Amino acid sequence: MTGPARVVLVRHAVPADDGLVLPMPDVELGVRGREQAQLLAERLAPSRPAALYSSPRPRAVQTAQPLADVLVIEPVIVPDLREIDFGLLDGLPLEEVARRYPELGDWTTTPSTTAFPEGESVQSLSNRTVSAAREIASAHPGETAVVVCHGVVIRTIVAHALGMPLDSIFRLEVPYCGASVIDWFGERPLVRSINGSL
Repeated sequence: MTGPARVVLVRHAVPADDGLVLPMPDVELGVRGREQAQLLAERLAPSRPAALYSSPRPRAVQTAQPLADVLVIEPVIVPDLREIDFGLLDGLPLEEVARRYPELGDWTTTPSTTAFPEGESVQSLSNRTVSAAREIASAHPGETAVVVCHGVVIRTIVAHALGMPLDSIFRLEVPYCGASVIDWFGERPLVRSINGSL
């Protein structure tokens, strides 16, 4: 009998901007982030995952690459695992966001009704990321798949698995290179752990 599909959700390593601004799509890892990615590879390689998936954003791909090198597999790029599109807020320092868009100052309190100007809504992100996670799980019964993506992405997938409302996702801390494990028994997810960190 085939066992569950294990999906290990990993947030990318520390970006070059140290997370002090809302990230631009093309932001890469800094020196510390590259070191974290190497440590992540050492930590996850012994579990011999059957597959490695990544968001298309450079900071996620660069986090996945050391593990890909160890496993001698290519990371599969999944566009629906990308971070939320912040639209006009991309790349702004957080204090500048508060000044220009005061109505978004508490967006983490009510994300279910938040949409970013010329960007994306949190509900839209949730729909695409949960669907992507389910597709990955259905492709790997009895196997482990590592998924390198982003903080909001992981929050929405874990919240869905736990049956949490979308407005509660920011009650979940998701550190850089933290790993959360969900076993999928067909359509039924079982959250094994949240936020193992390096």
